[in-house]
Amino acid sequence: MPSLNRIISPVDIEARKSLDFRAGDTVQVFQKIREGEKTRIQVFEGLVLARKHGKEPGATFTVRKVSAGIGVERIFPLYSPEIDRIETKATARRHRRAKIYYVRDRATRDIRKKMKHIFREAKSQSATSDVTKAPKKETEEPTKVVAQE
Repeated sequence: MPSLNRIISPVDIEARKSLDFRAGDTVQVFQKIREGEKTRIQVFEGLVLARKHGKEPGATFTVRKVSAGIGVERIFPLYSPEIDRIETKATARRHRRAKIYYVRDRATRDIRKKMKHIFREAKSQSATSDVTKAPKKETEEPTKVVAQE
């Protein structure tokens, strides 16, 4: 007799279980976005910070990307029907942690360091440009002589 405990899902669960990506990998997540009656696919590409709950039904993974200088993180359910597909772009060399949340702090440190460097350059350029500028010559306007009668 066939089992009555079948799970009908639009997601290929076996294909999602076999996905082999981990923290540190760069992935592209193709997500279905519904706008009115139309659906389109939006790609979110970034670094996987964490993968939680293994391969069980509630499994999630966190992806971080930097967009316009601002870090954006999204948590995706692994078995969500809203996810069309997941592609691994690059694999991590080696991370000693299962969850690499320290990347957040490292990114902010790097940004602060860059900003400090940019401000120093701007300050030094403004100081040197003040010295190299020639003083403006003051021009005298000719005086008007009004004849009195």
